[in-house]
Amino acid sequence: MEKIEIEVKFYLTEIEGIRARILELGAKSNGRLFETNIRYEDKNKSLVRKKSLLRLRQDDKTTLTFKSRPPERSKAFKIYKELEVEVNEFETMSHILEALGYHPAQKYEKWRETIALDQTVFCLDSMPYGNFLEIEGPEKEIRHYAAQLGLSWHKRILFNYLEIFEIMRKNLDLDFNDLTFNNFEIVRIDFAAFAEKLEAGES
Repeated sequence: MEKIEIEVKFYLTEIEGIRARILELGAKSNGRLFETNIRYEDKNKSLVRKKSLLRLRQDDKTTLTFKSRPPERSKAFKIYKELEVEVNEFETMSHILEALGYHPAQKYEKWRETIALDQTVFCLDSMPYGNFLEIEGPEKEIRHYAAQLGLSWHKRILFNYLEIFEIMRKNLDLDFNDLTFNNFEIVRIDFAAFAEKLEAGES
């Protein structure tokens, strides 16, 4: 079933304080998992040109996801149409996608703790280039909880993690394409240097 995904993310200088405040709101943690994600593309790069994403994810299960932008854009939130299904085998699904004309274009990794409160989901994400909080849910609840957590609304980020990486890759002249912890072992990121490019500002 197709759903509309509404979210924003915030860069975190420290993660434990925000985590504690989220739990104080009455939210419940569903645990922390390591994710391996593979982004697929066709030979014409038509998915990235349409701002769409075809992704195969492995954590404690295997999930195939397709995201596409809705007709109406928002300056306040990142909004995507999302189709998602759980599949039995990562490797078999990968072979099916390749047989259909798609190829693995990019690998990306993260540690994610998912914390839920009513209709809102808080994702504490440790990426190779830093820590982030992603808040997903109804628009009013996202704004409400961002304020409750003391987060500055104008500092929210509407780019996805791969778009953030692409901005960093070009600015730092990085010679790798995969967003993995191993690739970032010797790369030092000053996130403040990218804040102006990434933050959404007032809206």
